[in-house]
Amino acid sequence: MNLTSQMGKNVIHYSKNHIGRIFFIGIAGPEIDAKTEELLNEVRPGGVCLFARNIRSAEQTRQLTDSLKRILGNSLLISIDQEGGLVDRLKRILEPMPAAASIKTSEQANMLGKLTARALRQLGININFAPVVDVIDEKRKTTNNGLYSRNFGSDAESTSQLADAYLRGLSENGVIGCLKHFPGLGASRVDSHSELPIVEIDRETLQSVDLLPYRRLLARRDNAMIMTAHCSYPNAGLQGNDADGSLIPASLDRRVLEDLLRNEIGFRGLAITDDLEMGAVTRNFGIGEACRRAVLAGADMLAICASSDAVRTGFEVISEAADSGIIPTSRLAQALERIDILAQSTSPSAQFSLDELEEISSEIRELKAGL
Repeated sequence: MNLTSQMGKNVIHYSKNHIGRIFFIGIAGPEIDAKTEELLNEVRPGGVCLFARNIRSAEQTRQLTDSLKRILGNSLLISIDQEGGLVDRLKRILEPMPAAASIKTSEQANMLGKLTARALRQLGININFAPVVDVIDEKRKTTNNGLYSRNFGSDAESTSQLADAYLRGLSENGVIGCLKHFPGLGASRVDSHSELPIVEIDRETLQSVDLLPYRRLLARRDNAMIMTAHCSYPNAGLQGNDADGSLIPASLDRRVLEDLLRNEIGFRGLAITDDLEMGAVTRNFGIGEACRRAVLAGADMLAICASSDAVRTGFEVISEAADSGIIPTSRLAQALERIDILAQSTSPSAQFSLDELEEISSEIRELKAGL
């Protein structure tokens, strides 16, 4: 199947391999077995996210990422959620990293970013799905939204300053960070892994508090990446509703991704959804419909992190929607261009060294001792 777009004098042909690049998927285990290789070759995803289930040892992890690049090419985006604290995918092979909430100074944040990036490049990982820039003040700490200790700072200003230092530590050492969860989950009262959070803040609070880190941080970075949140904002003047009146998650809503993120804030980088298998989405949408809605809303990459069946379903639905014109080829071209730009800005893996990883562990211990 070829998808063709007439743009000026140039004709762009999109095959299923092109379509696959908008998917950022998870794989089943610590090595590429026959079923995983079949999935990778069938979909040809643009990104693969690693989880604790994929990590047994440092050597094995590097072998895994090298194998992924052999199959999918050196431009493959390979990510991990290496936040530290409660979300520490590398604690099996590296000294556990401190939680973002324990970081108090820009120097500490910068050092955490540097150490994280050095470790990730040893392992062949070029994207870190961090930092969390959801603003959580003393009042917001009382809610059970799954963000406890994961965020930098205790107000919008300190969140911006610490996250900026952390991002510099990542980028100066060859790893791209990803701000999450846009436009802000700090005031949510439930965990979007389970159900759709209703964030009841008004437009003024959204603008002055939750969006401030994005405005500050995105203005300084050309190769920025953000992850969209599965949540709704009924009082903020940007919330969409389905035909039946139900709230549309921000990650599937054009008002959030195009009107707010692109047009108002002016973001030109890559936007990826949070995992589309989370309860906040699956309770109301099938995976195929969620993928279609997200792309039409303005998402450039679709995260599907567990089920190979879900990946295949999403891939087929997007391919069919593109072939039929439901998803315009101009929207696909836009997404693929942003993926290309980000992929071209990634750094190669570092030369693997167990001694270097041990040194990083030692420096993490020093950092924690000073907190």
